Amino acid sequence: MSRIGRAPIAVPDGVEVSIDGRSVAVKGPKGELNHKLADPITIEQADGELRLARPTDRGPHRALHGLSRALVANMVEGVSSGFEKRLEIQGVGYRAQLKGKGIELSVGFSHPVQIDAPDGITLQVPESTEVIISGIDKQAVGQIAAEIRAVRPPEPYKGKGIRYLGEDVRRKVGKRA
Repeated sequence: MSRIGRAPIAVPDGVEVSIDGRSVAVKGPKGELNHKLADPITIEQADGELRLARPTDRGPHRALHGLSRALVANMVEGVSSGFEKRLEIQGVGYRAQLKGKGIELSVGFSHPVQIDAPDGITLQVPESTEVIISGIDKQAVGQIAAEIRAVRPPEPYKGKGIRYLGEDVRRKVGKRA
């Protein structure tokens, strides 16, 4: 007996989904992604929707069901509209510039830091203090954004460093005379 737990995933126009056993391939205007589902989870496609099902309501099956549904939904969203993360750089003399396929960061070290973009990821620098990471794979976009932020994370005293756009950095008071 299989249980369908969460809401079905709507497949927008222009996105093709092919299911081969446990393998799911999603192809859209921005590219193509593949994923192999975990063992007890099943997937079926009907009337423009994808439905994932689990064998029981036990904890591990519910967890795998939610994870699998989120991964497939992110694949559908990625190939149709894509994902984007924005980083801002704060600090006197801190800047970024495009160098080939990657970016070069000048963030207070004695040398510039070079970060190359993997396949499927696009890096943009509209201003010298802003970096835009975009691509169809949500995990890869987030990973590159985290790696860039890790070069110089925001420090709590002056707030200098690389942060996500809109990230709230808790400030500390510092020494008092």
